[in-house]
Amino acid sequence: MLTWLVIGVGDITTRRVLPAILAEERSQLTGIVTRDPAKAAPYGVPAFTTLDAALKQLEAAAVYVASPVFLHAPQSIAALAAHRHVLCEKPLAMNLAEAERMVAQACKSGRTLGVAYYRRAYPKIHRARELIRRGVIGQPVLAWATCHTEVPGTKLHRSWLLDPAQAGGGPLYDIACHRIDILNFLFGEPARVAGQLSNVVHALTVEDSATVMIEYKNKLRAIVDVRWHSRIERDQFCIVGTEGELDLTPLNGPGLGYPGGQENLPTHANVHYPCVKNFVDAVLDGAPLLSSGGTALWTDWVTAQALKSHETRDSRPSVTP
Repeated sequence: MLTWLVIGVGDITTRRVLPAILAEERSQLTGIVTRDPAKAAPYGVPAFTTLDAALKQLEAAAVYVASPVFLHAPQSIAALAAHRHVLCEKPLAMNLAEAERMVAQACKSGRTLGVAYYRRAYPKIHRARELIRRGVIGQPVLAWATCHTEVPGTKLHRSWLLDPAQAGGGPLYDIACHRIDILNFLFGEPARVAGQLSNVVHALTVEDSATVMIEYKNKLRAIVDVRWHSRIERDQFCIVGTEGELDLTPLNGPGLGYPGGQENLPTHANVHYPCVKNFVDAVLDGAPLLSSGGTALWTDWVTAQALKSHETRDSRPSVTP
């Protein structure tokens, strides 16, 4: 049995994380950290207003970090230093340096650090990986992913997503990271990255659009384009090979098309459940962890390189007529 302490009672935790923990047969919810203890009352477990108090008073073996991004590193490091396993929401941290410190602390403490990139558990992602390895589309040479939505968050609901001090950035941090992580899962270590960020429609304090190009060590190039200014939602994901292509559009749907075939591979009704179960299996049985701190580092590396590329894009020589 794996006992859990959950940090935060927000949108993701109430809709997905807490139901997943409660449904997982070898998991037991034993405490919640929240600024408003009344939010924990429906779950019948002790509520703590600070992580420090919870770690001192509760013997939970695992901590789920579901706080805004700026708290991921300090809270995860504190939990790992207290010899607790940690499953952290995405993205791993505000920057690569923080992410590296989290992974270093996990190694030092000898505890498991997982990251909730739950799309790694999608059945059609594993099927796509198998088809690529079988050579069904020949040599993969190009991949692209888009996620276009309207601006998320309101003053009362997830407004922290629009605050760079809490979220790190806009759609690059919130939705591009999922697609970058899947590309890394399919194609291995990225080698080079270029990125551009802009505010095309909305004058937000974070970008409302970001485009990232990644070149992998196997020479495949991938483009990820994410936007928070579209009234038409897009969730495209395609992989082009020398002999055909894989079409996973929409990425969050069950469909997978490939040369000579079309399959329907739905996800679990609660997409966080397979992620939580995999983490429990890794901690209790030593099963391979689908998304670890180590694999998530590469996603943070891509983000860091994209930001660096964007910041230096105007470093051109001036020409005087």
